[in-house]
Amino acid sequence: MLPLRGCHRRLSCLRSFPLLPTTTTTSTSTSMAAAPHSSQPGKTLRANPPPPSSAGSAPKRSRTMATDAAATATAHLASAGSSVMKAEFAKHAEYLNTLNDKRERLVKASRDVTMNSKKVIFQVHRISKSNKDEVLSKAENDLAVVVNQYIGKLVKELQGTDFWKLRRAYTFGVQEYVEAATFCRFCKTGTLLSLAEINDSLLVLSDKSVEPLQINVLDYLLGVADLSGELMRLAIGRISDGEVEYAKNICAFVRDIYRELTLVVPLMDENSEMKKKMEVMLQSVVKIENACFSVHVRGSEYIPLLGSSADPDYSFFGASDYDQ
Repeated sequence: MLPLRGCHRRLSCLRSFPLLPTTTTTSTSTSMAAAPHSSQPGKTLRANPPPPSSAGSAPKRSRTMATDAAATATAHLASAGSSVMKAEFAKHAEYLNTLNDKRERLVKASRDVTMNSKKVIFQVHRISKSNKDEVLSKAENDLAVVVNQYIGKLVKELQGTDFWKLRRAYTFGVQEYVEAATFCRFCKTGTLLSLAEINDSLLVLSDKSVEPLQINVLDYLLGVADLSGELMRLAIGRISDGEVEYAKNICAFVRDIYRELTLVVPLMDENSEMKKKMEVMLQSVVKIENACFSVHVRGSEYIPLLGSSADPDYSFFGASDYDQ
């Protein structure tokens, strides 16, 4: 251990110096550590904001009568606004529910019109030379029942509403009725029932207090397009019964309808449904033409084999004056 020589003398010298103020040094060092050095002279440093409370948020303002009144008024306005909005939503909900219920009833009424119109079409297909008047008379009576009972129910549901909004709900029934009505007219007179004549027939309803239904052009054309399929079935049936000339008349009639519709359909705005029906109509025309052509060719070939007493006609082969 080294001897501590002169230590007491050094300690006594240090005790003789005055002590420096510790508070000034501490405050200076604290201020220098708290704020960064500023290069702009004369700029004062802002004091730090007071620390937040123990809860970590600013102190709340004391409630007064003014603040209570403002809060009460805001609550009243919010409740009034919510009640008005609820009333508006309730009104729209009631309207939509009523519209949906009406649509369901229209779908059911349209289904009844479709079913009974098909029955009229099936009745007309029973026609023949011997019972033509009887079958057509019964078909016209059934068609009048469809108008008075089922279309009348459809008309009552459409009273006081925007019927164009609900067109998709009843359009198929209307198309089937147009098909049945035009089919009856062709079998009776060989002509096409016009749209004006169909609408005039709908004016005569059992209930005079309702506004009658007026069929639009699109539904009429769609029904006429469906008519070609029924005429094709009728032509095939008439050929099997030996009425070849009647089948030829049907072929010419359907061909004329198809030719006229090919000029109208490209000009229509909503022609997606009509284009599909035109394809089916063309198939019906081709089937009728093939049936009539086959009967004509085979009839010309097999007339001598059928035991006909008359001389065979060879004009089809270009030799009318053929000498046997």
